[in-house]
Amino acid sequence: MAGSTNKTVHDIFQSMEYGPASSSTATAQSWLESHSRSLGLFLDGTFVCPSDRQTSTVNDASGQRLWTAVCAAEEDVSLAASSSVGGFKVWNELSCHQRARVFHRFVSSLQRHGQCLTELCELAQAPSSVSALVRLAQYYSGWAQLKDALVPDWTPRCGGCGCVYGVVAVAVSDDCSLYALLLKVLPALAVGNAVIVAAGSGTALPALLTASILREAGLPVGVLNVLTGKDLSLGVRVARDPNVSCVTYTGNKQDGEILSRETAGLGVPLSLSLSTSAICPFIIFDSADIDSAVDGVIEAAFRKKKDWQWILCVQESVWDGVVARLKVRMAGMKCLPLLAESDRPIVDAAVQEAQQQGATVIQPCPPPSSLSLYPPTVLWGVAPSCPCVVSPPAGPLLPTLSFRTATEGITIANHSPHGQAASIWTEDLTLSLECAKSLSVGTVWVNSHSVFDPSLCLSGTKESGNCANGGPAGLFQFLRPALSPSLSRSSPVPVNYAKFGTDGTQPTLPGAPEPADLAHDPRSYLHFVGGRPCKADSGRSVAVLAPGGGVIAYCPDGGRKDVRNAVEAAAKSQPGWKKRSAVSRAQSLYSLAESLELKRRDLALSLQAQTGILLEAAEMEVDLSISRLCDWAAHCDKEGGGVQSLPQSGSALSFPEPMGVMGVVLPDRSPLLSLVSLLGAALAAGNAVVMIPSEKYPLPALEFIQVLQSSAIPEGVVSIITGGRDQLTRALANHSVIQAIWYWGSKEGCQYLQYTCCSPLKSLWLHPEEVGDERGKDGGQDWACFHPSLMEEMWRQATHWKSVWIPTA
Repeated sequence: MAGSTNKTVHDIFQSMEYGPASSSTATAQSWLESHSRSLGLFLDGTFVCPSDRQTSTVNDASGQRLWTAVCAAEEDVSLAASSSVGGFKVWNELSCHQRARVFHRFVSSLQRHGQCLTELCELAQAPSSVSALVRLAQYYSGWAQLKDALVPDWTPRCGGCGCVYGVVAVAVSDDCSLYALLLKVLPALAVGNAVIVAAGSGTALPALLTASILREAGLPVGVLNVLTGKDLSLGVRVARDPNVSCVTYTGNKQDGEILSRETAGLGVPLSLSLSTSAICPFIIFDSADIDSAVDGVIEAAFRKKKDWQWILCVQESVWDGVVARLKVRMAGMKCLPLLAESDRPIVDAAVQEAQQQGATVIQPCPPPSSLSLYPPTVLWGVAPSCPCVVSPPAGPLLPTLSFRTATEGITIANHSPHGQAASIWTEDLTLSLECAKSLSVGTVWVNSHSVFDPSLCLSGTKESGNCANGGPAGLFQFLRPALSPSLSRSSPVPVNYAKFGTDGTQPTLPGAPEPADLAHDPRSYLHFVGGRPCKADSGRSVAVLAPGGGVIAYCPDGGRKDVRNAVEAAAKSQPGWKKRSAVSRAQSLYSLAESLELKRRDLALSLQAQTGILLEAAEMEVDLSISRLCDWAAHCDKEGGGVQSLPQSGSALSFPEPMGVMGVVLPDRSPLLSLVSLLGAALAAGNAVVMIPSEKYPLPALEFIQVLQSSAIPEGVVSIITGGRDQLTRALANHSVIQAIWYWGSKEGCQYLQYTCCSPLKSLWLHPEEVGDERGKDGGQDWACFHPSLMEEMWRQATHWKSVWIPTA
């Protein structure tokens, strides 16, 4: 070993030090010198270095000047967007085979320039393996070749009303790796989009070199542009350009929230991958190979560049054995560099607080006087509520908790607000699969950790993101069904976020208006919560008017407490509904369709009375609703995932999972058919649903309650609450248990949800309704059309994907 030639094999095995690593950066330094250490921006296929821009100096780990970054101005953003529009026209007109050939040449160029790229990533303190990048490019070259064959009815993520070009903005944080960046860029390019990268300081250098390599491989001018800047404001400015049709971000939660709020109301889809600093559980069961598990946790928790913060959970029966092995394994380990000297006081404070709360500190040596270094530290025996567990600081700290049973271990692991990944160690295959199913994370490694392959989806749940990266699922954030209406690019409207949805509905005054049918008193309906009809918590009702203006019924005026009750019922029933087999859920949906058929006449009359359409048209909508439920029942067991083929040894499972508890705000168009279409998608995937019927046409949904009562759908899985749409939307947006919201409503409502649902993070599917004939097809969804691509979109909006790695010897 370098500098340790006198060590014996026994000494090496005792210290378990890593072998020598090449520290030469001569190739990267030469490349930087050839550009005078000031590359500028990558625009129109070449490096551009405007002389009148602000600049910032970026240093390497030793504090030496690495390069001078140019801060892109507004005119650079406009130039990049215009260049991307022209590049998209050329790129999208190429055949799939022609785009795939560019990717193949890119693979060869990556291998040829791998040394320079590796060294550049090291200098930028964002190391990425060139072999992993090559595998990533190879995988998406296949998708570029097969895009039209495998997803023929999906188009690049083009917007509407003036934004007809598939220009994707990819923003990343300063500490994002090149692999994470290309996990966004390459799939967007593979399906035919042009891309603008707003790079952070840590990723800018490798991103600029990669863009140059892609251009060398034959990528048309303008298809990929790279802008650099000081902070996230660059990503916001790129997102605001009217030519951008889609925005995606990878980085930390704080910047993700800022980007969500700054882009609210622009009419662009925003996907977030908030993997940076996510808290991930490392679980050791008593059936594990303890020696391998301890080696694994040391490697994961104390590497120089960690992807996530790890929390160690150990079963009590092997508690003493694990701590003994950790002490032996940590002896002689060297101090690790902190991200910044300013992190040292925070790490010291976290360790002291853990000690005060009863934790034992295990360190190979005392903390040095240097503020930039800290020894690997295990905080043994902390409580789940300890701050170092809830929000661990950036540094080589490993909080450790104990649990007695597997159920308790899973509960502790799921206590985190993050849902990025988990590592479980056990030789019991049944236990490993049961735990993988129960963990609320996107990726589970069995007897391994931090293993990646682009063929498997890497997604997060809860606060770790609302999109999928990698695998087939990773393509769809950059595509939309050709028959689906897209969000229209627009300017934000004035919205008072603090007061949105706080105004109550107009109370019904005595004596006005008159009933529509003077011979019969208007019927009073109830909510449907927890499987039972109930009054609104407020006790108020609102009048439902016929097309002619007379009162035909009274419906409850729901509010925040009604939503809270419905969500509580849904949270209790959803785990059981999720655990049901796909066949069992299908049978329940078939029973719902049969119950709907028995109420066919009543629902048709309700539709006619509420909307004023002909009885024949109302009966046709009911018949379509019955057919739609049967479609979703048949679909239940057709999307089960499967085993992925991997270049590494072992097997990997990939399967869809439900979002959890969803809120659905229904449109005015086709009030019954839209309800059934969206409810069927959510239930087929295993979700529980809180439905808010159309404020204008609530009666079909209220009549549908009788259908639910006579079906085999479990109590609490579906709740229906009527009232003011804005008030109920606000209640859904601010409830932490709800994981996804589907919304058809006003532009103000869409903007409010985009602004609000970044904390706590929710998956959003937004559809601002156009002004016009509610029964027409003037830019809104045609619910009578049920093309396979639309069915696929609904299914993907109702699920997220989980990957489970099972290695073999």
